[in-house]
Amino acid sequence: MNTFRWLLALVLAASSLAHADGVSDLKRFLSSTTGVQGQFSQSVSGKPGTPVQTSSGDFAIQRPGKFRWSYLKPYEQLIVGDGKRVWLYDPELRQATSKQLSAALESSPAALLAGDNALDKTYTLRNLANRDGLSWVEAVPKSKESTFDSIRLGLKNAQVVAMELQDHFGQTTRVSFSGLTQNPKQSAALFQFTPPKDVDVVEE
Repeated sequence: MNTFRWLLALVLAASSLAHADGVSDLKRFLSSTTGVQGQFSQSVSGKPGTPVQTSSGDFAIQRPGKFRWSYLKPYEQLIVGDGKRVWLYDPELRQATSKQLSAALESSPAALLAGDNALDKTYTLRNLANRDGLSWVEAVPKSKESTFDSIRLGLKNAQVVAMELQDHFGQTTRVSFSGLTQNPKQSAALFQFTPPKDVDVVEE
């Protein structure tokens, strides 16, 4: 699994949206939000019969372009966007991978939250029918180079409580969020990463 790809998808999540017209509420939220933080749990499933991968952790986002996505279970992994580059650090492998933030965000779900507010340039947005007691919004990437077919957000009580991502490889990622705080006070150090001296550094 391409961790950068999943991170960019998951970073989308941390928004607190509203209920009636999800698309309009999403745009209003982004225009009034400088940051958000909380916890997440994630599952990734493929074709029937394949194992379901589960993980959980916490995150923080500061717009534009800064985020920290920390996997705590089943193993630790850290992904940090510092405004210029995105870093992926795997303590077990002793490896840190870096790529330009602009390349990482382009035509990716992260642009919905960590990027700017020009959503209509990158996505086709539409409201979906209510399901499971939630109102749903769909974001379909306009770029053919995107790894995702569609992204769906489930909203309840003005917050995102679920997200579903369908990729070109037949995998579905489902994420649930909790403990969301809008515009919290956040230390600048959260969005900085310096590779430890004893790890391999790979730049893409």
